Amino acid sequence: MRRSEIRDHLLETALRLFNQYGYHATGIDLIIAEAGVAKTTLYRHFETKEDLILAALERRDEEARDAMRAFVEQRASDAVERLLVTFDFLETLFRDERFRGCIFVSAAGEHKDTANPVFRAAVLHKRLVLAYFEELAHAARLAEPKRIAAEINLLHEGAIAVAQMTRAAEPARQARRMAARLLAVEGQAIEPSPLAPEARREHASQRTQVS
Repeated sequence: MRRSEIRDHLLETALRLFNQYGYHATGIDLIIAEAGVAKTTLYRHFETKEDLILAALERRDEEARDAMRAFVEQRASDAVERLLVTFDFLETLFRDERFRGCIFVSAAGEHKDTANPVFRAAVLHKRLVLAYFEELAHAARLAEPKRIAAEINLLHEGAIAVAQMTRAAEPARQARRMAARLLAVEGQAIEPSPLAPEARREHASQRTQVS
């Protein structure tokens, strides 16, 4: 394998083992045994285990967010509907037999010091996901996009936590129904389009001409 392929192989192996056994319980010896490489090869790519964990989290962050965005964009064009489709994405994750919960929550749980680079990497992922929800809420012209995004995010996190314990997909569907009720209420307070005032004036002018 080429150098880049070896690095990718090590990251995928590490992610699988971290997901299955946790970060502290997964030692370097297990990773190299599963990857089928020499210890010197691993250290040629990652000087420390922490470097490997950080690189693995960065890889999974990019993959997970790109996958969610692609899933949502393929299934909905309406911005409000896209917020709901994010829960359908969760359901596909929960149905995967490899699902063991959120690896970012696990990483933060095993590296509790808020100054720890691994903890910060986990927090960054969560902030970026929240930013995507805010993007969708702004696109939907909801009156309070930051608050709505935070509430959608909380439903996501709750669904993930319950699914980790139950190993069932139903939490994603329950959270989707709750989000639908939230958005139905918020739909009454959608901000008008910037063109709306002009449209109203044009409509009023047309009515005057008719009369």
